This record gives sequence, C-alpha cells and structure tokens, in this order.
Amino acid sequence: MLSEYYATLSHLDPWMQSAISLGALVVLAYVLRFIVRLLLLRVLRRLAGSLPQGWMQNLLDARVLTRLSHIVPSLVFQAGVFAIPHLPSVAANIIHNVAVACTVLAIGRVIMAVLDVVQDHNEASLSSVPGTRSLKSYVQLGKLVTALIAAIIMVGALIDRSPLILLSGLGAMSAVLMLVFKDTILSFTAGVQLTGNDMLRVGDWLQMDQVGADGAVVDMALNTVKIRNWDNTITTIPTWRLMSESFKNWRGMSESGGRRIKRSILLDNATVRFLTDAEVRELSQIALLRPYLESKMQEIDAFNSEFARKAPDMAGEIVNLRKLTNIGTFRAYVNTYLKAHPRMRKDMILMARTMESTTNGTPLEIYGFTATTAWLEYEAIQGDIFDHLMAILPEFGLRAFQNPSGHDVTIALRQGEARMLSA
Repeated sequence: MLSEYYATLSHLDPWMQSAISLGALVVLAYVLRFIVRLLLLRVLRRLAGSLPQGWMQNLLDARVLTRLSHIVPSLVFQAGVFAIPHLPSVAANIIHNVAVACTVLAIGRVIMAVLDVVQDHNEASLSSVPGTRSLKSYVQLGKLVTALIAAIIMVGALIDRSPLILLSGLGAMSAVLMLVFKDTILSFTAGVQLTGNDMLRVGDWLQMDQVGADGAVVDMALNTVKIRNWDNTITTIPTWRLMSESFKNWRGMSESGGRRIKRSILLDNATVRFLTDAEVRELSQIALLRPYLESKMQEIDAFNSEFARKAPDMAGEIVNLRKLTNIGTFRAYVNTYLKAHPRMRKDMILMARTMESTTNGTPLEIYGFTATTAWLEYEAIQGDIFDHLMAILPEFGLRAFQNPSGHDVTIALRQGEARMLSA
C-alpha cells in the first residue's frame, strides 16, 4: 500500500512529496483521534453505566476518556514521521521528539483528569458519608508531582537526552528547591498528620483565636485550610500552622450530642440569710422543692434536738443550731429544676454550684449539657433556664447583684432628702 502511495507521488518534487505526506499524516492522526474518542465515549461510557457505583465507574468519566483520546495524534506522528519521503533526518528527529513530548503531556493530563475525578468523588462523599476524610491535599500534591515528572521527561525528549541526566543535575539544586517549596513541603506534612490522625475534617467547627478563625471548615487544600466564620467571613490558614500552633475542634461536642452550659448568676451577698419557719412552709408548696425540704428539715430537727439534749443551756443561741439558708435552698431548687428539665442531658454532668464570693457578689454557676448541639435550640434552652431562675429569685429572698446606676443614686438622694425634711 505504501509502494502505491509512493508511486503516486513519484512525479512530484521532493519537497512537495514531504509536504503532502506530512499533511496526510496530520489528517490521519486527527481522524484516528476522532474515531478513538467516539469509541471510548460510546462504548466505555455505556460500560460504565452498567457497573455498580464505585471507583471504576468514576475512572471511566468523560473527562478521562476525552483526554485519553488526545494521546492518539502524537503516537501516529511517532510511528509515521520516519515514513515521510524525502524528509530530512534532522526534521524527522525534531518532529519525533516533539511528538514524544506531546505524548508525555497527554499522559500527564490523563493522570490529572483521574485525580480530578477522585477529588470530585471524595467531595461528594464528604457530604453524604459521615467520617470521610478530605483528599484534596493529596490530589494537589499528586498533580504537582505529575507536572514536575512530565516536565522533566518532556525536556529530556525535546533535547534528545535521558531524563536521568536531568534528574542527576537536580541534586545540586535541592537546596534551592527546598527553599522554594518550603511551605508546600511543610503544609503537605501537616496535611498528612491532620488527616492521618483524624484531627480535622471538612465540616468541623474549628476555633483558632490567634488567627481570628471561629467557624466551619469549608476547604482543606494542600497549602491552605479555609474557615467560614459565623459572621460569614472567610479565614484562610496555612496548613502548616495547624500543626505548629494549637486550635480547638468542636467535633467532639457535636458527636456527643450535648452542648455545655456554663454560666453564673451573681447573687447579692447582702440578701443571703437564714430562712424563717414561715418561709420554709411557704417554699414547701413548690413541688420540686418539697422532697428536699422534708428530708433536710428532718435532718436539721434531729441535729438540733440532739444538741439541745446535750447542751440545754446553749440551745437558745441561733449560732449553735442548724438552719436552712435561702442560698442553699435556692441551689437545691436549681439542681432539682435542671434534673427535671426535659432538654438537659441526665447522663452527663449536671449541677448548680456556689463559687467563691467576689466584690460583685456570690456566683451561682449552672454547669450542664443540653440535649441538642444546634446553636439556636441551645441558646433558647439556656435562655429559658436563666429567665426562670432570675424571675424566681425573690421567692427565696435573694436578689441578683447589680452595680448602682445613676438612676439608683438619684433615688437614694431623693429618699435622703425626704427623710431630712420629715425630721
């Protein structure tokens, strides 16, 4: 067949034979590329549709198959360039070397398309499969390595030298490369540790005060991690900083199903006192408090009776006897109220405790966990609890501490003037 082709062109000038043959080779290369692309997309894509969902189906993606067909023209040129009649050997070698470089480039682009498909599959799994780890940093590193290797092989093909010679020359440039890719190397190492130890995932709530980050992780790349803060701003953190500095991951709170309440009510020290018998009887009408008061009064009466029997001459002094205090009774009520609350976790720590007194009063701290981690529900539960406790304080003869305002000072002055005038 080739002899007939050469006989047809034999009457033409040599340069014309070379030009026509080169044009025919170009047409043949791209016709074959079209045919191969059509076969790949029609046959293999149908095959992918019959396969179960998985990696194999994703690897038969249209992007991968289309780039795979781009290898055909360069292969045709490699195989046919030396068959072109009257083409100078130097030109044939140059075209052959360029075709080899184009083949390497096309193979590199196929590998990058595969990595893109892997990344898309991973991103889809992040939202649908709990616990999936982000592969974006690995994919980006794979692209970088593929590009570097492809570039070295292409340069070697273009200059008609072994790529090993170029690689041996890179040893002297290692210090420069380490300096240029310092952040990339550090970030990749940090990314491997973060994902390998399951320290951070896309979707986690991350708090890193030193860089002003407090929000959800939306992207984990090779060099950066993006955080969408709760005010909808974006904070970009170099990946290596997540290993060199500390950060708080709230994933444990989300997975536990309980969000902590740790807030105090400041009680005015001046309102703390013993309860009278009448006040005890009145507080006994509170259903949540009655079991506590009955048990506590029996304990106190037994102690006071025993003390009166042993020291009857001192039983009349109140300091020698036990009595209920309003702050202790209120603390008992808060504990009972929290345990009866339907939206508080009973299997986690749940208590009300009196903290050390300060110049701003005595803090009564609520420490417990809500039965939800959703922000809006959590705030609603917390707000309802403290609304109720603040409103019921007067029933126990207590008052929340508050620094005096200008209005308070004005009222006090007026009351003082009124007393002076009445005197």
